[in-house]
Amino acid sequence: MALTRHQVRERAFQVLFALNANPDGDKDALIQQVLTDDPIQAVPVPPYLQELVDGVLDHEEELDAQIKPYLKSGWTMSRINKTDLILLRLATYEINQVADTPNRVAVNESLQLAKEYSDEKSRRFINGVLSHALENE
Repeated sequence: MALTRHQVRERAFQVLFALNANPDGDKDALIQQVLTDDPIQAVPVPPYLQELVDGVLDHEEELDAQIKPYLKSGWTMSRINKTDLILLRLATYEINQVADTPNRVAVNESLQLAKEYSDEKSRRFINGVLSHALENE
């Protein structure tokens, strides 16, 4: 089954969220878990899924440094709930590292995932941070 880019982003978010909750988790096993219900049969990993997961994990500190200037005064990275932070990292990675994804698509996909996994307040927060970052590129 071929996944859409949205489905790939959603699975990347799920893997990154699980690894955030359990940093010692097996990344490859988690990727397989979000791709199939069959614990025995391994399925091919979409290259874009691998790129997103590895890219966010490998550039986490750099991504946080890119996000931080666009937080409201008095906000710290530790104050952002984990769902929102992972969505911000994912979108920031796509905006800065993935040439074939238009910036607005990365933002809109992040907002769609926020609708699915968070609440309206978080969606507005993510939109504000990412929009502010894009304005200052």
